[in-house]
Amino acid sequence: MSMTARRQQKIDITDLHDPVLTELQAGARAAAAAHPVSFEIETIFADARAQTGLSDFGEMDFVERLKVWLQAIDEDTNASAVTRHNLYTMTVRFAATRLRLEDLIRRHPEILDIEIDRPIIVAGLPRSGTTHLLGLLSADTRLRSLPWWEAIAPVPAPGDEPTPNDANPRRTRAEEGWKGMAAVLPYMAIMHEFSADHISEDIELQALDFSSYLIEWLAHVPRWRDYYLAEDQTGPYAYLKKALQALTFLNGPNRWVIKCPQHMEQLPVLYKTFPDATFVITHRDPVGSVQSQLTMYHYAARMLREKIDPKEALNYWPDRYRRLLERCVRDHDILPKAQTLDVYFHEWIRDPDPILRKIYALADIPLTDAALAQLHAYLAAHEEKRDAKIAYNLERDFGVTAEELRIPFQFYFDRFPVQIEVK
Repeated sequence: MSMTARRQQKIDITDLHDPVLTELQAGARAAAAAHPVSFEIETIFADARAQTGLSDFGEMDFVERLKVWLQAIDEDTNASAVTRHNLYTMTVRFAATRLRLEDLIRRHPEILDIEIDRPIIVAGLPRSGTTHLLGLLSADTRLRSLPWWEAIAPVPAPGDEPTPNDANPRRTRAEEGWKGMAAVLPYMAIMHEFSADHISEDIELQALDFSSYLIEWLAHVPRWRDYYLAEDQTGPYAYLKKALQALTFLNGPNRWVIKCPQHMEQLPVLYKTFPDATFVITHRDPVGSVQSQLTMYHYAARMLREKIDPKEALNYWPDRYRRLLERCVRDHDILPKAQTLDVYFHEWIRDPDPILRKIYALADIPLTDAALAQLHAYLAAHEEKRDAKIAYNLERDFGVTAEELRIPFQFYFDRFPVQIEVK
């Protein structure tokens, strides 16, 4: 089944560097500025304990990481009050979720004996189609995946029980949050959806151990980047597995499909944590991913940055992608060939069915006619929803050509037969 192009509305965001704020955007910035936050570790802990009524965070080896995490955020002097509020709320959420998870495991220690059976793990560049592949595989009801509502509230809290008026309060909260975000930044739904049922990256579970590259997407935190890249991620990946075990206990089955672009730079520890996994590594012209990230960053900057600096993202993200891909090239062959499939974007767009058959064969899951029909129905529905597309203009918006952006990535093209996409 080929994914043929549809006629889509092109949305050209022409005020990336000099945004014209809507009344809602200006109001949200003013409201955040009126309620400043302070990134003190004890305040984070106190708020999490107050939210949950719990006090045991489990192993406390994450404290050093959290201190660097908070210090890096505080050093971002160009972060808007909205960014600081969002990051504070998010950090408290992670701490509160960790308290609930540790409490659940203390009451049900058998959780740690649950097998995470041969997961399918997708990794690929950010902004390169991994979300689409994850969503497609998740359409197979034989596989367990992580919808956004569950990713941000994995362990039910008191009051999350179904009621006659609300079958899933966690989902309701997630959908309300998404509607609020989409109202403030309406084009974000085209760039990166966060609706309640959107299938999430597993990064939300890694962050319960206060690691991952997550906060790099929300603030300018070179201190955190350098610290995270220098640290062994065995512990945070073990915590990811523990969270998957708890979610399996709460609502099986245990055959998971997960994804995170970060896995590309953590292949050794990923394999160590999930040695029986099927690894699906997607590949795309890095320039296609980088131009999408630069545009998304600058669109959100009207809310997240104090001042718009055209060079801020340009100086950070191409280099960040280079670091990620260098580790992927270095470590790729650590993965067993019999468990690994490299997927190329140009082949996927032309016809996903042969690739799906290879994924299912590696995972030893029968691709039945019924299952394939489910996947085709997902593709059709997904394409039907895509009635708009963001227009990219590297030279106009960022003063750089595709050829110039591509130069540092020649090592990647030398290693993998990636087709040049952006010219």
